[in-house]
Amino acid sequence: MNEDGNLSDRKVALVSGASRGIGAAIIQALAPDYFVIGTATSQAGAAAIGDTLADNGEGAVLRVDDDASVEMLFKSLKDQDRMPSVLINNAGITSDNLLLRMKPEEWQSVINTNLTGLYRVVKPVLRGMMKARWGRIINVSSVVARMGNPGQSNYVASKSGIEGFTRSLAQEVGSRGITVNAVAPGFIDTDMTAQLDDAQVELMSSRIPLGTLGRVEDVAAAVLFLASDAAGYITGETLNVNGGLYMG
Repeated sequence: MNEDGNLSDRKVALVSGASRGIGAAIIQALAPDYFVIGTATSQAGAAAIGDTLADNGEGAVLRVDDDASVEMLFKSLKDQDRMPSVLINNAGITSDNLLLRMKPEEWQSVINTNLTGLYRVVKPVLRGMMKARWGRIINVSSVVARMGNPGQSNYVASKSGIEGFTRSLAQEVGSRGITVNAVAPGFIDTDMTAQLDDAQVELMSSRIPLGTLGRVEDVAAAVLFLASDAAGYITGETLNVNGGLYMG
């Protein structure tokens, strides 16, 4: 924002999967410095995001697994002159099962959303970023991308693919002033972990050197840093936010 408080001078940040958990914390962290567009898969979710952001942004409907949905959103953003110069890819799903029992649709839905969805959303923003010679692309991965996790071969494959995608794209667009990085959360206290009993939480925490689950705000702070000018010489990296659960 400029000295006159003009919102139109803010860079636009687009955050997918922003209706809850880590995504909701990310839009809150970005809101003071950016005009934030947070996406949800339903109109009700998008409206709730808009209410949360108020004058600092708006909600939008986006299904990253659907070509038509992606095309519709970016056409709307282009028409409004609101193409993002900061993109945070947080949308993702799980469909856990042992590989022996995994159905083709369980594999395909996770790969199509988490990995192919990344391709769908990143490609439309590149031309504008390259023309501006500035951009930030931040992809939310997971600690399991490097550790592995039984019963999640589809999810782990998608998150490992995200980190490889990040390194490759960073090399393609670095000369145009665009950085591409990933953030890999570990065990984070969200509505999903809130469903675990005390014994399960204690077992998870016992594996973490810092002795506690992370907060969504911890992940949002890492994203905010990578989106900033202070991180302008960091690209192709995965920033682990896991309390020491995985070091490497």
